[in-house]
Amino acid sequence: MKLEKIMVIGSGQMGNGIAQVCAQAGYEVLLNDMKQEFAEKGLANIVKNLTRDVEKGRKTEEEKQAVLDRITLSTDKKDAADTQLVIEAAVENFEIKKAIFKELDEIVGEDVILSTNTSSLPITDLAAVVSHPERFIGMHFMNPVPVMKLVEIIRGVQTDDETYQAIHDLTLEMNKVPVEVNDSYGFVSNRVLMPMINEAAFTLYQSVATPEAIDQVMELGMNHPMGPLKLADFIGLDTCLSIMQVLYDGFNDPKYRPCPLLKKYVAAGYLGKKSGRGFYKYD
Repeated sequence: MKLEKIMVIGSGQMGNGIAQVCAQAGYEVLLNDMKQEFAEKGLANIVKNLTRDVEKGRKTEEEKQAVLDRITLSTDKKDAADTQLVIEAAVENFEIKKAIFKELDEIVGEDVILSTNTSSLPITDLAAVVSHPERFIGMHFMNPVPVMKLVEIIRGVQTDDETYQAIHDLTLEMNKVPVEVNDSYGFVSNRVLMPMINEAAFTLYQSVATPEAIDQVMELGMNHPMGPLKLADFIGLDTCLSIMQVLYDGFNDPKYRPCPLLKKYVAAGYLGKKSGRGFYKYD
């Protein structure tokens, strides 16, 4: 099946980035969200990213406009009826994602590929709610999407080879690097990364060192470009906690127990850079 038109559901940080790279690859894109104002905010972020590219000489003004011309805003999932691929990038919550795919299952044709940008939830469990689980797959983009090269492609138990190949080829057209991963809680990226961030939070919680010292050890001693606590603030502490909870519940293993300090900060609204306060304070 030839992919020409793609719907991205969710216009937040991940969704608008995915919409941008799809449009840059030459695809018509529907950027969908619950409210027009949410979709417009997502589009504004795409405009900001593209304007920066023009200012830095990476794109011409004409190329920027061509990308924007391929993006249409949507507030109705029924618009997915004439697409060949839907990429869901909603909040990391199983029940919300399940409801989205149940709704889509009533709208799209049987040959349409349904994919999720989940960062931790099992693909097979989400695929179970649709009529054609063989056409269901995970596409886990990294943040920020326009910059980061990796896309984890996760097969569910029933994902067929044709679906995998279509998504593999699309990822290459987006100038990304596809890496195939089998279905598991957290896949590879977050199964390795999030326990490290959680352990850094425990190190702070137990007063072993300050946030600055913990990050400096990992940056200068382990050559990480960004320390784990800074990275957690960038990702969002609520997202980190959600993924740790998925790992803890999914594997039933105490090594994935979320740090109490992480839970306390999220409860207090300290979500990281997006809220102005996380492990660090931001203007």
